[in-house]
Amino acid sequence: MNGSLVSSGSSVLLLSLYWAASMAIVRLLPRPDSKEQFLVAGRALGVWESAFSIAATWIWAPALFLAAQKAYTQGLAGVFWFTVPNVACLILFAPFARKIREMVPEGYTLSAYMGHRFSRRVQGLYLVEMAGLAACSFAVQLLAGGKVLSHLTGLNFFWLTVVLAAIALSYSLLGGLKSSVVTDYLQMVIILIVGGVSLVWVLLKSGGMETVMAGLGGASGRYGSLFSGDGLSVAYGFGIAVTVGLLAGPFGDQSFWQRAFATRRERVAGAFVRGAFIFGIVPVMMAVLGFVAAGRGWPVQDPALVNVEVIARLLPEWMMIPFVLMLLSGLISTLDSNLCAISSIMGHDPFAGRPAEAASPRSTLRAARGGMLLLAAAGVLVANIPGMKILYLFLFYGTLRASTLLPTVIALLKQRISEPGLFWGISASIAMGLPIFAYGNFTGRTGWAVAGSLFTVLTSGAIALVASGRGRAGRSEARPGLDG
Repeated sequence: MNGSLVSSGSSVLLLSLYWAASMAIVRLLPRPDSKEQFLVAGRALGVWESAFSIAATWIWAPALFLAAQKAYTQGLAGVFWFTVPNVACLILFAPFARKIREMVPEGYTLSAYMGHRFSRRVQGLYLVEMAGLAACSFAVQLLAGGKVLSHLTGLNFFWLTVVLAAIALSYSLLGGLKSSVVTDYLQMVIILIVGGVSLVWVLLKSGGMETVMAGLGGASGRYGSLFSGDGLSVAYGFGIAVTVGLLAGPFGDQSFWQRAFATRRERVAGAFVRGAFIFGIVPVMMAVLGFVAAGRGWPVQDPALVNVEVIARLLPEWMMIPFVLMLLSGLISTLDSNLCAISSIMGHDPFAGRPAEAASPRSTLRAARGGMLLLAAAGVLVANIPGMKILYLFLFYGTLRASTLLPTVIALLKQRISEPGLFWGISASIAMGLPIFAYGNFTGRTGWAVAGSLFTVLTSGAIALVASGRGRAGRSEARPGLDG
């Protein structure tokens, strides 16, 4: 593929229409005038709107391409180890989302809950983890999505990152979480429709399921088995580390705790289970495009864009316009979720426990919107640092969220936990796990990368449990009616 596949003029028009449509939709919603309305949508989200929002939030920009890339390069084994953990982590998160909703019915953030139950310094670790994840995730969307869009459209990368951040920011500032949920719903529908139409059309033009079956082993034909030969090498070299990182994903991401607090209490678990399966449709659709390229024996210029190449080869040129629309939807759905996540942290945690006059609706909403502005500015700056790579950001926020996985699970399941054990366990995981994991990735030593990811996850939980068995435990349970 040489040159842009969508003209600059069409791309600018598409971005403008996308922004205008998003603003028009949000303008139809009631204007949130309270902290509860802005940060948690009045705690009244239904099961399906929440499920579609959860699915859209979990689709980050590279995910629309990575499933197809894995199908082409590592066949069925690669797709399995990318898709199954992605779906499983949301299902496993469901009972914990329901648990915290029952324990803290008026809560806003996981970090505030941990601070109330244990200490300010534990809360500080969670704030660093969650704010760091939001910042890195926002920058990754702009970096990865901006580069792909720049390649497809020919538009300047820097200005694309600015415009994409501005689109998500404009309606998020106006409508808070509810605006994110409503646009997520529509964005997910766009992804499913465009992806579905593209898939069926490609199958009709490429020889159908026979071509797909011929490509299950990937371009080399060696990866058709999950548990033997080269399939096992995929499990070891890719599957274990990715599974650990993905399982930690929702537990370390305020976007998902925020949706747990915003969904009707009796619907929380069902929303996450439904969201998991809605999400799962997307990587499966994209993977089939990778199998088609492998089955046809096509050499591709860039495996990361194999789904784009399949569509460009088999479908009319104009089909790239809805494909770009699908990419925009997947990209911006995560950007606005990051903005809303940081708004809940900035709009609640600094005010928790303070007098009512200090936490007036005006003060909290101003802080929440200020957090959004800071995150958008930071994301654009980080994405445009010369030489910045997705790997650097992934290593940082992947280790951060893995370090809090087991402490969070243990805290929600056990009544008595050692505060020092929790604090030092998380600190040790970050301080030692990140260098090991980074060394393995930068040097290509799979064993070190796997050891680093397992060390990060297990150390924090082990130290917390051992300390809880030997020493002084922290506060046993959240007080009834705790304001998160």
